[in-house]
Amino acid sequence: MITNTDPNDIQLQNTELDEMAAKLSATGDYKVLRRLVPRQVTPTPAGYDGKIGIIIDVETTGTDLTRDEIIEVAAVKFRYSNDDEITGISEIFQSFNEPSAPIPTEITDLTGITDAMVAGHKIDAVALEKFVSNANVVIAHNAEFDRRFAERSWTVFEQKHWGCSMSEIKWKKYGFGGTKLAYLLADAGFFHGAHRAMGDCMAVLELLARPLPDTPTTAFAMLVDSARRKTFRVWAQSSPYDLKDALKHRGYRWSDGSDGRLRSWYIDVDEDKREAELDYLRREIYQRDVDILCRELTARERFSSRA
Repeated sequence: MITNTDPNDIQLQNTELDEMAAKLSATGDYKVLRRLVPRQVTPTPAGYDGKIGIIIDVETTGTDLTRDEIIEVAAVKFRYSNDDEITGISEIFQSFNEPSAPIPTEITDLTGITDAMVAGHKIDAVALEKFVSNANVVIAHNAEFDRRFAERSWTVFEQKHWGCSMSEIKWKKYGFGGTKLAYLLADAGFFHGAHRAMGDCMAVLELLARPLPDTPTTAFAMLVDSARRKTFRVWAQSSPYDLKDALKHRGYRWSDGSDGRLRSWYIDVDEDKREAELDYLRREIYQRDVDILCRELTARERFSSRA
């Protein structure tokens, strides 16, 4: 057993562990997960004229946009080429924020963030907005949640193009067992630590930078391709109550109106499926010709509480 910290001994130990992991994996009876080692920040090349992306994650006191507060924000700024290849990390941003009331116990259990950790801390809005200002795209793993909290606090996020690494990549098509971050990491052969904002940002970056199984296409390239497309939000206003299960089964989601949007079932569809969705509502739900609210969404509006 190696007990000292001589670099040569540590390298030998790591080599031995790698060999053991390879042997276990080769049997087909074991799957070995490796601890995710975050990529390092590297200097932006002089005269860099490529694109900038940001991965953001917020931890909050709950899910109620009207009542709950951000207690931590983390963001990773990365560079990517014109052919959508991630080429390096430029900067990171992390800050705690003390809420106006004690952090609920269930949130501390989930995130590990305590009242003592956030005491006296306040997110520097000027510094965060400067950090985000030159981003071409902002990405979150569940952008519908993170974007709404972010743009409520910092207006810079309202005008950014957003992408969602959870919903805008066809993970299951490529053999992943689910869309939760821990599931995706495990299927990619990794694990990471507690549910904390910076760790989650680094995990998302690693997943995006890698090619999807059996393809030359990275998850990031698929995400930005999806984000660039137009989608349409179709609202099934005043639909019959007894048909709610049919709408839910088809993929409609319920908006209770608490965030300022309509109180109605709705679905987001690609442009080429818009007419088919409108026909479905008229034929199966309303059973008559009726005007249906349908709004175009781009990456600038998508996932916003204003959409």
